[in-house]
Amino acid sequence: MADIVFVSFTGGAEKRTNVHAEAGINILDAARLGGVLIETPCDGAGTCGKCGVTIASSNECVLACSTKIRDGAVYIAPDYEAKNKSLRILSERLSLECEKEPFITKRYQDGKTNVYGGGRLLGSEAGDSTAFLYGLAVDIGTTTIVTELVNILSGETIASESALNPQTRYAQDVLGRIHFAGKEDGLETLYRDFVTVLNGMIRGLAARAGINSEYIYELVYSGNTTMLHLACDTDPSSLGRYPYTPKITGGLHVTDKNIAASPYALIYLPPVISAWVGADISSGILAAGLERESGVSLFVDIGTNGEMALAKDGRLAASSTAAGPAFEGMNISCGMRASAGAVEAFSIDENGSCSFHLIGGAAKAEGICGSGLLDIAGELVRTGLIDKRGRFVPPEDGAYPKLAGRMRPVDGKSAFFITDNVYVAQKDVRQIQLAKSAVRCGIELLLARFGNSARDVDRVIIAGSFGYHLNEKSLTGIGLLPEQFAGKVSFAGNTSLAGAAALLINAPLRDRVKEIAAGVEKIELAQDSSFERAFINYMSF
Repeated sequence: MADIVFVSFTGGAEKRTNVHAEAGINILDAARLGGVLIETPCDGAGTCGKCGVTIASSNECVLACSTKIRDGAVYIAPDYEAKNKSLRILSERLSLECEKEPFITKRYQDGKTNVYGGGRLLGSEAGDSTAFLYGLAVDIGTTTIVTELVNILSGETIASESALNPQTRYAQDVLGRIHFAGKEDGLETLYRDFVTVLNGMIRGLAARAGINSEYIYELVYSGNTTMLHLACDTDPSSLGRYPYTPKITGGLHVTDKNIAASPYALIYLPPVISAWVGADISSGILAAGLERESGVSLFVDIGTNGEMALAKDGRLAASSTAAGPAFEGMNISCGMRASAGAVEAFSIDENGSCSFHLIGGAAKAEGICGSGLLDIAGELVRTGLIDKRGRFVPPEDGAYPKLAGRMRPVDGKSAFFITDNVYVAQKDVRQIQLAKSAVRCGIELLLARFGNSARDVDRVIIAGSFGYHLNEKSLTGIGLLPEQFAGKVSFAGNTSLAGAAALLINAPLRDRVKEIAAGVEKIELAQDSSFERAFINYMSF
């Protein structure tokens, strides 16, 4: 057995934890035994490189998942909260205009206020509280959580709040979450962490609005199918094995007494389309009015789990593809989330000079976030420093020989340096290829199912936080989107949140979103015989 000490931080406050563990286990497992949180986006698989801890005696940084503990050692874990404090989370969204016809209503009678849900009495409050009627729209993303406090009486958004989804500490993508939930106490941990963060957001919103959180009577949870399971403390294991049958299909209310809202509060779950196309896409289709568009419209939510829908004169089909964590920077050498110091935009001018923009106006580049990564890839492809197969080309053979000084070896292989400490390695280019090919395959196979090609598409709607910060030139430049989409792309922001807010204000829209979800053709890309061939083809730049 070995005795070790972890030094961890919460918002700067130091905490020391003594752990008595079996000799020979890795640092990550020992940390979990002691309840010490170390961020592990790949759930300890050794692929993300983000679980670094410092050995106090030598000041050496090692990966917790692949380093065995040493008896008597002191390990310093990074401050998870401080690390993500400046995370930029999108709250911008389109607005769906709708009549005020809420599910929750109130009526004052005989000295008390009755609270009704769909005309059914939910409970009563002393005195006249009819002036206080609020709801909460919640977009539960794999990476972030965004909330809006809505005045149900006026239909106005009073305040919004966002946070990093705390479940990212254990796994970055949905498959990793499903796997973690299957561990002992795994589901309880994921659910508890979600509720803790959501309740903190609710209390903060209520304080800013000057109201009691007990005046929040309904919440709408919009998110992918796995996130809804975890938010509702429901085992998601069936989503990870064939035939991928969700236990939660949505289109109904649930209750959760652990939520810091009214004791009568209901949670509405919009309908999911399939195990891998969730309520966030149902809400997004509703918000974008996709089912009402004439012609051919493509809706794409680019992220760790790329989800997409195609509409052709009212006919709808949807699918999803596992793009992986590259877009969140989690398996990239110098990758990071979109927080202060991240390279978010990059360009090379006609003279071969490089320029970039850092989030938060930081003085020093700390890493590269997803949008910056795609910009860099796009520019290196355009200037010939990356060939069609994704390999770095010697600078003297490219269009801009003066960039030669930025090409340096890392672990014996070429890398392109943005600054002296921030670079894109050859293995990172391969991760970009895998992610972009997955999304492109989904688009092309959806189009083929309707007998269309890229040139037939009239409009392309890019949804989600990550997508909002991308630019069309980079997307078409690396082939994530077909070049025929140029000039047709719009960025809609958080359509999941927009749909959730509309469902709070107008209850009849719930019947409409049910019809939308029920009418969507579900396309399983993995079962398409042409998927593997297409995937290999679209790896090319």
